[in-house]
Amino acid sequence: MKSYRILLAEDHILFRDLIKKSLCEVPDLEVVGEVGDGLQLLKSAKALKPHMIILDIGLPSLSGIEAARTIKQDNPNIKILFLTMFKSRDHLKHALDAKVDGYLLKENAFKDLITAIKLIRRGEIYISNIMLQKMADYIQHETWSVSPVEGDIGDKEIEINELPEDIELTGREKEVLRYFAQGKTYKNIAELLSINYLTARNYIIMIKKKLHIKNNVDLIKYAINNGYTSASV
Repeated sequence: MKSYRILLAEDHILFRDLIKKSLCEVPDLEVVGEVGDGLQLLKSAKALKPHMIILDIGLPSLSGIEAARTIKQDNPNIKILFLTMFKSRDHLKHALDAKVDGYLLKENAFKDLITAIKLIRRGEIYISNIMLQKMADYIQHETWSVSPVEGDIGDKEIEINELPEDIELTGREKEVLRYFAQGKTYKNIAELLSINYLTARNYIIMIKKKLHIKNNVDLIKYAINNGYTSASV
């Protein structure tokens, strides 16, 4: 089996070493390179051709946002996972605008990193639950646009499409979607609805297939735009 090649970009050497150690414990993951700044990341991404890059937003010489945008423009097939301490909606918005595949908070790194990698490898977008809740709150109550951060330019709004009129969710699917849009985890949903974890997860997978939605971010936007966060739905 070929290994899944990962490039790490983190200027905090001790934290980077800990992340590398965690990744090396997974049989099919291989850390092919480590860098400490954004400009070196661009060079290493071209030279090493990793499957995934795990990087911080606050990199010296070139921000993680700008580095991610450049890498995605040059090679959109490279998966990019932000591993960062930044919890603001601005950073999340600009990360999504840069077409990254994941946004994981450092406080959850050693609990959720491998899960995030697995989901991203499958083609899904992974976002820490805290950030999903922030996103849901702002989409529901405010326009999802922000001022530039970390050298970013422009503030184009994320377009929220309407739910197709010819698609009807079941009562249980609506319950699951409502809790999911509120930032609940699969475990939370399972406990609230007295079902098991895998059943809760499968509901989300089936809802996305029914609505022709590819990732969790777009699913939340659909849910909020169509009133699925209301207790009456």
